[in-house]
Amino acid sequence: MYGSRGAGARASVAVVGAALLLAGCSSSGGDGKSDGSGAKVTQQPKNSDPFWVNPDGNAAEQVAAYLKADKKDEAEQIRKIAEQPTGEWIGPENPESEARGFTEAAEKADRAAILVLYNIPHRDCGQFSQGGAADGDAYRTWIDGVAQGIGDRPATVILEPDAVLHLVNQCTPDEYHEERYDLLKGAIGKLKSLKNTKVYLDAGNAGWGHPDQIFQPLQWAGIDQADGFSVNVSNFYSTEDSIAYGKQLSAKVGNKHFVVDTSRNGKGPYTGGKADENWCNPPGRALGETPTTKTADPLVDAYLWVKRPGESDGTCKGGPKAGQWWPEYALKLARATE
Repeated sequence: MYGSRGAGARASVAVVGAALLLAGCSSSGGDGKSDGSGAKVTQQPKNSDPFWVNPDGNAAEQVAAYLKADKKDEAEQIRKIAEQPTGEWIGPENPESEARGFTEAAEKADRAAILVLYNIPHRDCGQFSQGGAADGDAYRTWIDGVAQGIGDRPATVILEPDAVLHLVNQCTPDEYHEERYDLLKGAIGKLKSLKNTKVYLDAGNAGWGHPDQIFQPLQWAGIDQADGFSVNVSNFYSTEDSIAYGKQLSAKVGNKHFVVDTSRNGKGPYTGGKADENWCNPPGRALGETPTTKTADPLVDAYLWVKRPGESDGTCKGGPKAGQWWPEYALKLARATE
């Protein structure tokens, strides 16, 4: 295998999304939320980081919990995560209400929501983040719901982490390939029909192979209609290596721009364990560059925290299920960050 696995799955966002439907209408200007304990999460400066910080995310709740327990050092460490915009992984059950809740709250704060769509049928090849829509029709209906929820509000969408990569590395059986290409192309078309939505189709990472292996599958999946592609989602390769990989790939797909997931790549990839598990809750990692549109290369539209730091990659190395908040791991990431 090529060193990429479950894209980090999502948090339990159904409840959060529902809450934001209310928060988007009642919060005071969207600049932050205070629970009375001193925990307050505010937006980053828009000129360098136009993406929305969720004041109700798991990290923000953890900050409040630590402050309530008078654990001020731990609270300040987790604040490194809580105060940065992270991807909101849309769940399978209520795509329209979740997408609406996140984008309404973001728009109220004069920011753009980062949404991660991770529901392709036969997702993650039976690994820790297995699942996805039951079939192609269910996926199309789900995408329609997401699009209706976004509407004309600003959103940056990361489309289906690993979906193209798993076609290339033979992880996804041949009989599903034609349908997957069709679903991805259809999703790009649907989302790009919206007024203010940017779409980045996931394109793997710097550690699994070479751009020659994936550029044509990206074309078959409709990359020409997207704003670009994403690299390093839920992975740990350095920003420098990720940009080099992205630039090589861009040259093969019409000089498309790309975004880099820098959420946990502060110390690069882990190489001390089994090769097929270096991606799953590896020890000794650190947060990477904070999200921004001011990047090291004109082809890189943004550094993003697509994976939500502190959420598990799966039930490995003592972690909870993929996508669940793991405060001990979050603390280690934050403390290892310079």
